[in-house]
This record gives sequence, structure tokens and C-alpha cells, in this order.
Amino acid sequence: MSSLQALIGFAAWTLLLVLVIFAWRGFQIVVKGKKAYSWTRGRIVDEPGLIRRIEHAHINCLENLPIFAVIVLAAAAMGKGAVTAPYAAYVLYARVAQSLTHMVGIGHWLVMLRATFWAIQLALFVVMILGLCCGHSG
Repeated sequence: MSSLQALIGFAAWTLLLVLVIFAWRGFQIVVKGKKAYSWTRGRIVDEPGLIRRIEHAHINCLENLPIFAVIVLAAAAMGKGAVTAPYAAYVLYARVAQSLTHMVGIGHWLVMLRATFWAIQLALFVVMILGLCCGHSG
């Protein structure tokens, strides 16, 4: 998998999560008669735990997607795709694993596992940035 494919995969995963939320809300509006303005920002909404966890997993994706995008796109623009190539797929895999762990539930060990997957992503970001700034020319 190329770095750009991993980036597209990360974006696709982020989109899939929001589509699940969108579908849930659409169902709530059309079938259950919930008001469309029920999800105004800042409003506390009583949602099933799974939906809330998917929302949080989506937010986590949004927090990290720009970092990953800048690294991969900068590498491509600099002609240094070889620097990110060995790591980008693992960023995607760790992201999906983090999201799935988030969806499973909450609890000490699940949060620790989620944090581990996030730490992997952060470490890979650092390795890629150092490779672009200080490493070989790819």
C-alpha cells in the first residue's frame, strides 16, 4: 500500500464513521420523528453508547487526519514518498484498530489499548517527520 493509498484509506474510514452517524440520525428523524435540530452543537443528546462512541471515534479521526495528510502530501510534493512508504499503512491500521476498540466500549483496559494504538500513530508521525526533515532524500 502506498502512502497516498493509506491516506485515502484514513479519509475513507473517517467518512465511513460519519456516514454511520448520519444514517443513525436520518433514521431517528424519519422513523422515530426526532427533530432535525436535536443534534445542535453543545446540546446533550441521549444516544445509545455505540453511537456516542462512533461519534468520538470520528472526532479522533478528524484530529489526526490533517497531521497524516500534511506528512504524506509533503513527502509526495518533496519527492520523498519513500520516507513515508514503510510507515503509512501502519498508521491506517492503527487508526482503524483504535476506532474499533473505541466502538467496543469503555473501561480501563479498552482505553489503554486505544491509547496504545494512538501512541503508535503518533510515533509513526514523528518517525516520518524526522525522516522528511533529517533523513534520506528518498
